[in-house]
Amino acid sequence: MFALFFRHKYFMFVILTLFLCSILCQILPGVIYRRLIRETENMSATKNKSLQQLKLKFTSCRQLHESIPNVSVFVDKFLNQISLGKIPVSFFRHLSGQLTLLSVLVAGIGACIAIIQEESFLMIAPFYLVSFLGLYLYFAAASLIDLPGKTGILRTNLVDYLENHLANRLEQTRLDMRMVGMDDPAREPKKTSGALDRFCGENTDSEKEPLFEKNAEHKKNSPAFTPSEAEELEVLLREFLA
Repeated sequence: MFALFFRHKYFMFVILTLFLCSILCQILPGVIYRRLIRETENMSATKNKSLQQLKLKFTSCRQLHESIPNVSVFVDKFLNQISLGKIPVSFFRHLSGQLTLLSVLVAGIGACIAIIQEESFLMIAPFYLVSFLGLYLYFAAASLIDLPGKTGILRTNLVDYLENHLANRLEQTRLDMRMVGMDDPAREPKKTSGALDRFCGENTDSEKEPLFEKNAEHKKNSPAFTPSEAEELEVLLREFLA
């Protein structure tokens, strides 16, 4: 029986290699998501760089914009950016399906060549057998790894931590700082970068325009100042608008 497989050994080698690579492309994202899920169980002490960056971005957005109305969208952006090196994890999921289809195509080509050469059914049967076995292993691996399920668990853990733990902690810290007089939002301007604003879904340009108008109107309606007061006010305005 095995001699039939070795009769077309080059086709069989290519088909089995493609099926194996297809399954590996499913296992790799599963391992990455599994590690992230394990890290989210102790987010406060995580050493994962991706999760640390997520916490830092969330903290910065909360400090800049007081609140994030849709934490789930914030988490979805993070999930879409998960990558292995520079390759997104979603690429491996799509590559797995393409490799499986390619292996079935190669098996079909091999069967067609065998039919053209008028080989017997026993000579052609290994192509169909390998194709069915490979498809079964592919769908079995997809079911066992369950990438959509792992993605849902990871998303739930992150949303729960950001909404119910980190957000409350930041709010309590802000209240404590205000009570001791260390945090005064009216005096400290918010300095931000364009990349962080895009990640948080905010636009600071629209916020700056009315600020300039208010300062100009305030200058026009304010009483005369002494030279020292005018100089001090000018320095403060430059720092505020910087």
